[in-house]
Amino acid sequence: MKDVTPLTDGWTLRHDETPLPAQVPGCVHTDLYAAGVIPDPYLGLNETEVAWVGRRSWTYVTDLAPDSGHERTDLVFDGLDTAATITLDGRKLGSTRNMHRGYRFDVTGANGVLEVDFASAYDEAESVRALTGKRPNVYPEPSQYIRKMACNFGWDWGPTLVTAGIWRPVGLEHWSTARIASARPLVTVEDGTGRVEVRVLVERTEGGRERGLVAAATVDGVRVEVAFEGDEAVLRLDVEDPRLWWPRGYGEQPLYRLDVELRDETGVLDTWERRIGFRTVELDRSADEHGSGFTLVVNGVRIFARGVNWIPDDAFPSRITPERYRTRLQQAADANIDLVRVWGGGIYEDDAFYGACDELGLMVWQDFLFACSAYPEEQPLRGEVEAEARDNVVRLMPHPSLVLWNGNNENLWGFRDWEWEPELAGDSWGEGYYLGLLPRIVAELDPTRPYAAGSPWSGSWDHHPNDPAHGTYHSWEVWNRQDYAEYRANVPRFVAEFGWQAPPAMATLRRALPGEELAPDSPGMLHHQKAEDGNGKLDRGVARHFELPENDFDRWHYLTQVVQARAVAAGIEHWRSHWPVCAGTVVWQLNDCWPVSSWAAIDGDGRLKPLYHELRRVYADRLLTLQPGDGGGGGPVLAVINQSATEWRTAVTLRRLEADGTTVHRGVHEVTVGPRSVLRLPVPAELIPAEQSAKEFLVADADGLRALHFPVADKDFAYPRPEYDVTVEAVEGKSATVDVVVSAHTLLRDLLLQADRLDPHAAADQGLRTLLPGEQARFRVTGCGSVDAKRARAALFCADAR
Repeated sequence: MKDVTPLTDGWTLRHDETPLPAQVPGCVHTDLYAAGVIPDPYLGLNETEVAWVGRRSWTYVTDLAPDSGHERTDLVFDGLDTAATITLDGRKLGSTRNMHRGYRFDVTGANGVLEVDFASAYDEAESVRALTGKRPNVYPEPSQYIRKMACNFGWDWGPTLVTAGIWRPVGLEHWSTARIASARPLVTVEDGTGRVEVRVLVERTEGGRERGLVAAATVDGVRVEVAFEGDEAVLRLDVEDPRLWWPRGYGEQPLYRLDVELRDETGVLDTWERRIGFRTVELDRSADEHGSGFTLVVNGVRIFARGVNWIPDDAFPSRITPERYRTRLQQAADANIDLVRVWGGGIYEDDAFYGACDELGLMVWQDFLFACSAYPEEQPLRGEVEAEARDNVVRLMPHPSLVLWNGNNENLWGFRDWEWEPELAGDSWGEGYYLGLLPRIVAELDPTRPYAAGSPWSGSWDHHPNDPAHGTYHSWEVWNRQDYAEYRANVPRFVAEFGWQAPPAMATLRRALPGEELAPDSPGMLHHQKAEDGNGKLDRGVARHFELPENDFDRWHYLTQVVQARAVAAGIEHWRSHWPVCAGTVVWQLNDCWPVSSWAAIDGDGRLKPLYHELRRVYADRLLTLQPGDGGGGGPVLAVINQSATEWRTAVTLRRLEADGTTVHRGVHEVTVGPRSVLRLPVPAELIPAEQSAKEFLVADADGLRALHFPVADKDFAYPRPEYDVTVEAVEGKSATVDVVVSAHTLLRDLLLQADRLDPHAAADQGLRTLLPGEQARFRVTGCGSVDAKRARAALFCADAR
């Protein structure tokens, strides 16, 4: 039977010939930081102080004595970052140039000093660029010339921290006769029968070439055995009436263990096991009167995807534990998210990520790793791209949560719109990957899942790559140049990226910028703002709706977070109200990789921004929204959205109110909305506030849900001076937990309790709330110390017109 010995202990990192303790898996930066050689790269301006780390070579060293009594011993690296030469006792075993794949070396009978020498990623990239020629890139870094996490070289939300190291597990595999080289399960459902076709490849020793081998597979009590003919065996299993795996909100997520066994006449030689799920997935791209669609269909059910984009959760991904994956993905599920897009400038995540998605019912859209650059298709890159794609398709395909392979992020769009075509002058730029190589690999290895050439992509060159009427669409003009109300200007078929920035939580800023007097343009704030004119766009977004505060950082911080939440909600509410024409929204972005002003809903310290709570509201199965200006007579429309599996019968109360809370007119509408559908109703004329009225607004309430429509921006609305009472109540049986109760005497718009101002460990259970006079809000705060009403009031903000 095969034995595996992890190689996690005893490593050192050579730093100027001085050996430092090294953690494996890990990276140079984390080892240098642990040894006190460099400061925390995430704090203050330290990122620039450690830039030298990525521009030099490094060596990891350990002693190896792999004798085991087996015929064969392999040294197996699950991930090396990136350009490495591996030697054992002075003998070169091989070299690598790809972070995104594994490597295996025969070390049978060898022992001695094992060295892994990492060249600077910059040097490797420059050598490849010299071979292939220059290609355009959105950023002035050579990320497209090396198969490495592109955002290591910096992004508009991420630091430039170019890593090196043994970033995934390494170990020794001892085996005899034969081992399972790969097992590839194709899982389908047809006429109530679950079918599993497992293709098993083996590698043999010299002594095992003539031995008879048998493969056996078992799932749900069904077992099949097949003798090998050559080095491949195909096992087919039928499971009658399997329980189907569903996305969250559509059903349960039953998982079945699939076991594969390799043996000969002496017994079991090797085993392989994974969890699988039975489900079908299709991508409906059919044409209709609105263009051509992009709708995910799981088990025959058409789905409006409630999605988020995912970036690496740490700039040093070796620090991301299974528990951290689970926490972040549980937060996604708790926010009613059902799809996570793994963005193409990061990594193929650890199996723990996809395993958590399997359990939580989070559909995974997986990009191949190409982003915002023109990629050469010549060697040595082409061979690496193919090997990487094959490795990761086979590794990830058992996961039922994986529903889509996607060729790239924004490169087809970039070729057409970002002046790449004339600069390339006929040179390769990646099109052959996205429209040729990658779809062929998916069709060969994983034909059970759909493939899309890119995002955005209209399906062919017959349409502009970012045509909202065809395929996937990225909406960035609104954030870059317009007001968030412009999200309502069109109805794309599928919005795969859009978003709005805000700074992180106050406690995150204070930890990341110690001792700094915070201001929008203070040195640390500017350094932790990576977007082009990011603060200018934040200010313009605020100024369209509020008076831009001067010399009041607390107010600026609050208003930018309010605008972020409102902007994203405006887009989602509008697009959801147009289902099934629009079949999904994927917000940029769920998470951050360090403390930074960004589009994230969860900041770099894991704190929830108001946007997170707003996502939970607008992604709920049932949603009320008032859509301004698109009614038949130009007035607002009430959209009642029901994404649940059951009919929704409810009474919607519409009130036309004055700023002081006085009711001008009231109406009650009984509505019935079928499952997975939307009802749109024009608001009756007598309930519509006068156009551009500064004193009237509209409220819709049903089943505890609320929608609001204000005809003017907050800075023009006649808000009364906010008046409210605050009390703090202990929660019986729960330590460090209180309820902060706010009782409104006037209209309170977008009331927010910033719990981290009470204690850096504190969190509130909700975000923005709008209260009418006489209403009450109860904020449950956990992780706090002693809190009184005065301290609680100091942490409360609302959007009055001051």
